[in-house]
Amino acid sequence: MNVIGLQFDIEWENKRANFATVRRLLEQAKPERDSLVALPEMFASGFSMNTVAIAEARGGETEVFLAQVAKEFGVTIIGGVAVRDRDAQARNEALVFSSSGELICCYDKQRPFTPGAEDQHYAAGGKGAVFDWQGCTVSPFICYDLRFPELFRAVAAKYRPELFLVIANFPAKRLSHWIQLLRARAIENQAYVLGVNRIGADPFYTYGGHSLVVDPLGEIVANAGENEGVVRAALDLENLAKYRTGLPFLDDLKWPPS
Repeated sequence: MNVIGLQFDIEWENKRANFATVRRLLEQAKPERDSLVALPEMFASGFSMNTVAIAEARGGETEVFLAQVAKEFGVTIIGGVAVRDRDAQARNEALVFSSSGELICCYDKQRPFTPGAEDQHYAAGGKGAVFDWQGCTVSPFICYDLRFPELFRAVAAKYRPELFLVIANFPAKRLSHWIQLLRARAIENQAYVLGVNRIGADPFYTYGGHSLVVDPLGEIVANAGENEGVVRAALDLENLAKYRTGLPFLDDLKWPPS
């Protein structure tokens, strides 16, 4: 089971240019059919608070693009999208499309980045989400969520995901936190973690990349470094099942904590 993260410099509020970059990187990566491909948070626009310009109605151009490339390359794909829902509130979402182009999961970021005033422009989600990928239970999260382990524990207690996805625009000045927090989420939840970050800069932050695949023991098995490119790895779910059986501490997870 192959996971791939695409790491690139997002052009500020330029969706067509970012669509072209994603397509180019997919063509270069040549993902095996039925791979899981992840793109960064707000991959089409950058981490912009200009919701009037970038937030789309349901079924907007970014969703159409994700559905098209999922079908074209025969992969399951997840990307971060700014969406304006029926209630007119903007939301920072992770959308997942199957290889048939079907929307199979929608996750709303639960912890908007208050130091960057995201909470003033995007409504917070209220719960975690999971989806099935080739018999693997996957749970997506977005950037600042990573700092709140209780969000991951709540999902682990209920669904036992084998894989957590974290799509992000995580600033370079806190890159060491990004790496250590991804490793921690893997260890405490006995799961693989795929973290996909961007590189480059926007008008407010500089980003350091280092998209990672971390195994359930917290070991980094793939690192995209600081340049444009991909991070990829094969997941060994059989060994993960043996590990969980041999050390079944998730069975003692009480949620919510008493």
